[in-house]
Amino acid sequence: MKVFAIVLAAGEGRRIGGPKALLPLGDTTFLHRACAVLSRPGVAGVVAVIGAEADRVREVALPPEVTIVENPAWRSGMLSSVLRGLDAAEARGAEAVLLHPVDHPFVAPETVDRVVNALEAGAFIAVPSHDGHRGHPGGFGREAFAALRAAPPDRGARHVLAEDPAQVTHVTGDPGCRRGVNTPADLEAAVREERSSS
Repeated sequence: MKVFAIVLAAGEGRRIGGPKALLPLGDTTFLHRACAVLSRPGVAGVVAVIGAEADRVREVALPPEVTIVENPAWRSGMLSSVLRGLDAAEARGAEAVLLHPVDHPFVAPETVDRVVNALEAGAFIAVPSHDGHRGHPGGFGREAFAALRAAPPDRGARHVLAEDPAQVTHVTGDPGCRRGVNTPADLEAAVREERSSS
């Protein structure tokens, strides 16, 4: 199965003072880290959807398998970025996609692998869960693409996940699959943890 990962990195990061794609993490950025962790053996390629401050974000060094796609309509919400990424992935022959927000850079590679394996085993949708809560990345098989395209703009992929819970396969996720960075305090904690682990 040809699986593509889509990193949703178009937002302006109002609460944190700038695009989350550019946030520092060790000697790299959130965008680079997210793209790197999704570049797994079962993933054919990674599409990074950018928008706010696109010229600056394009300067981020990324793995060679990453394709950058700009979303000029990023202000209209995350679903617009999902659809831009989906278009790019389908143009490359995607049979399934992983949707991953750039502000979740701590997901473990093993979690990504479990989502990919579930899709390859025939899951309509596959998501990692930790402590009873859904995390990222969310995996969507080709059969779910139409539902993503028809989702309400204000709910996006969350609507597809909620529409038919029986269609969602849950796999074991690590704590990082749920750990988002939304505020300066979150970023400070993330940077502190990164320093202590390096």
